[in-house]
Amino acid sequence: MDSFSPETIGAIVGAFLLLFHVAALLLKKDFGKWMQKFPRSRGWGSILLSMAATWTFLLVRRMDLGEFTNLRTIVLGSVAIAALLIWLLLQEFLAARSTGLLILLAADPVLNACILWPKSYRLPLVALTYICILCALVWSSMPFLMRDQIAWLTASSWRWNIAAGIGVIVGCCILSGSLLRV
Repeated sequence: MDSFSPETIGAIVGAFLLLFHVAALLLKKDFGKWMQKFPRSRGWGSILLSMAATWTFLLVRRMDLGEFTNLRTIVLGSVAIAALLIWLLLQEFLAARSTGLLILLAADPVLNACILWPKSYRLPLVALTYICILCALVWSSMPFLMRDQIAWLTASSWRWNIAAGIGVIVGCCILSGSLLRV
């Protein structure tokens, strides 16, 4: 897959973090209720799973498989069948699992873009990416933990505010660094 420029990746990640956490700060009650329902949401799970399956399909389609190139159609079919089986058989916590899959897929272009950044700016985004990778591995394999983490976070107003505030600060730092080309 063609890599994006560091500025583009930084702008996308920073804007997403900033918008998500500002919404969490401003719409505490509604956003908290939505977050509590999210891990079990079949609709969001279907949307996110289809995004992850499409991304995986496109990656495999363009990927150099070396001496296994003649098996490309089998691998592509396996991706489609795996996505269908996940959608049919793992309905509970589908959104949590799909979120984990998407984060794992997104980690590669983010880390590839970080190689081109100055070391002083690279560290926060690389650290955030590896934290997200760990969360994604946990959420994909034990999705009930996402529900428990959200319940813990929404149980206290000060925890919610601190988490959202940290997200806003990190989002601002990444966005400003990418726009100013630090």
